[in-house]
Amino acid sequence: MNKHDPGGPEAKLHYGDNEFTILKQGLFVTCAVSGERIPLDELRYWSVDLQEPYRGPKEAMHRWHELQAGLRK
Repeated sequence: MNKHDPGGPEAKLHYGDNEFTILKQGLFVTCAVSGERIPLDELRYWSVDLQEPYRGPKEAMHRWHELQAGLRK
């Protein structure tokens, strides 16, 4: 097992403005958009309001655009 293939348990986190708190220990979280596993040491993008993690800026913007489209309907 290595950081690019994080086996083991999934972590449960609470996402804050500039940090996250680990509620349940684990090695990774799952991106809310792509479904990819994100090792905790690589987690940089998340939504405080939605309490969900994103693999990177592309996935975060994708979710933001989805939310904006939903508000226009």
